[in-house]
Amino acid sequence: MEFHHKPVLFEETISSLAIRPEGIYIDGTMGGGGHSEAILQKLTTGKLLSIDQDPDAIAAAGERLRKYPQSIRVKGNFAQMGELAKAQGIDAVDGVLLDIGVSSYQLDTPERGFSYHHDAPLDMRMSQEGPSAKDLVNTLGEQELAEIIFRYGEDRSARRIAQGICQARESAPIETTAQLAEIIKASVPAAVRRAEGHPARKTFQALRIAVNGELDRLQEGLEAGFGLLKPGGRFAVITFHSLEDRIVKQKMNDWCQGCICPKDFPVCVCGRKPKGKLVYKKGLAPSEREIEENPRARSARLRVIEKLPEA
Repeated sequence: MEFHHKPVLFEETISSLAIRPEGIYIDGTMGGGGHSEAILQKLTTGKLLSIDQDPDAIAAAGERLRKYPQSIRVKGNFAQMGELAKAQGIDAVDGVLLDIGVSSYQLDTPERGFSYHHDAPLDMRMSQEGPSAKDLVNTLGEQELAEIIFRYGEDRSARRIAQGICQARESAPIETTAQLAEIIKASVPAAVRRAEGHPARKTFQALRIAVNGELDRLQEGLEAGFGLLKPGGRFAVITFHSLEDRIVKQKMNDWCQGCICPKDFPVCVCGRKPKGKLVYKKGLAPSEREIEENPRARSARLRVIEKLPEA
């Protein structure tokens, strides 16, 4: 099995972690093991805990990483990294990495049902467990479907698409990605299709996020990861769309926020101190060359925070 995933902002991400040979690190999104292997190559007496919820990733990366004695690989969601780390005897770490979103392998493997470019069972489950996209489109009410598509896909045609889905499933259940893509295409005005590209892109993103609870898990994973960091440790997060990036940016800015007293107070009475400092003020975007070589990198952004010692 080849779990191929081309990491975005690869060199920048590994460099930003400032890896120490004796350090302890967590890769919360192991995927194909590219980031994990790069970290392991810099370790001597340190260790790396690599986490992924996808059993395909666990199997494939296991083959790639088993030659490194510093490697620990576990199945789970990065939102659980506190408990997963504790189970391995890890209470604090020197760095955490999250590469958020769907992998190239998942997109390019038709039977996983993530892509509207292939005709396949409508699935989209990263963990291959629990309710699938097929379950959502065939059971949720029109209003709830519209809210998911609008909130997670930021699609102004959400109501039309939800209506089209509900009408179509009255005749027969929606079983495949191609069926759903055609329903979406028929539900969206031609002018919108011409202006915004493939009309299914935003709905497929929205359903994937809903199926996997991605934004909730991201919030939980950010708290868990920062909580595990030692002073001086770094937390690097790569996002691929504005919803994810907004959450990461706001959370990191909050950790960097000091005094919140009104400006007219002569002295601070809140006692709030910054918990971290940004390594890149505005985050890093891929170079034009990387985007040319890997178009999926276009919307990526890397944000990194370093934990400060407690005052």
